[in-house]
Amino acid sequence: MKKYLLSIALIYLLSFDINAHVDHYSKYNYLEYELFRNNKSIGYHKYTFDRNGSKLIINNEVNFKITKLGVDLYKYYAKGIEKYDNGIFSGFNSTTNQNKKEKYVNITIDPADKDLIIEGSSFKGKVNKDFIIGTWWNHEIVQKKAQISAVSGRIIEQKVEFIGKEEVKIGDKIYKTLRFNFSSSDPSLSKDKKLNTDIWYEEETFLWVKAAFDKTGYWEYRLKIVK
Repeated sequence: MKKYLLSIALIYLLSFDINAHVDHYSKYNYLEYELFRNNKSIGYHKYTFDRNGSKLIINNEVNFKITKLGVDLYKYYAKGIEKYDNGIFSGFNSTTNQNKKEKYVNITIDPADKDLIIEGSSFKGKVNKDFIIGTWWNHEIVQKKAQISAVSGRIIEQKVEFIGKEEVKIGDKIYKTLRFNFSSSDPSLSKDKKLNTDIWYEEETFLWVKAAFDKTGYWEYRLKIVK
C-alpha cells in the first residue's frame, strides 16, 4: 500500500507541463547552499536569477576546498550561466577549475529541430532536447532519462526513484520534502563516474532543499539563504 501511494504521488508530481517548471521558481532571486564534507563546512553554491521580460538568466557559482592541517589538498571553483526564454531552455556555458584541471561546457540549440549541441571537455555532439543540464535547482530533472554534466558536458543516463516524503531540518527551520534518489542506469561505468545522489525538494514549492552523496567522504548541500 505504501509503495502504491508513493507511486501515485510521483505520478502527480510528474504530471505538470514541462515548460511550467521554471515558472515555479518565479518568486526566487537568489539561492545559496552551504557545502559540507563529513559534516564540515567547506564552501558554497550560489544561484542568482536575473529576469528581463520573457528571458531568465541564472548565474551559478561553486567554490570549495578541502584542507588538512592547514594545507589545501583539493580546490574547486566553477561559474556557469543557464538561460531560458519563455520558460524553455535556451543555452548554458560554464568553466571549472577542478584542482588546477580546467574543464568547460557550452550548450546551444539547433534551430532546426531544437536538439542540444554540446561542446564540452568530456563530450562533443548533439543530443535529445529532452535532456537537462544537471544543476539540480530545477525539479524538472526528476522527469528526465539523462542529465548533462554542468562541468564537462558528459551525458549521464539516470534512473530516478521516489523515496518518499520526509521532514528535513536545517538550522531552525523544518521543510516538508519529497526525497528522490538519482542513480546511473549504465552498470558498466566505473565507480567514480556513477551517479548516486539523494535530492530533497520542498513539497509545496519544489525548492531544492538538500542533496547528499558518498564520494571519498560524505557530502551534503544544505539550503542556507533564499531571497
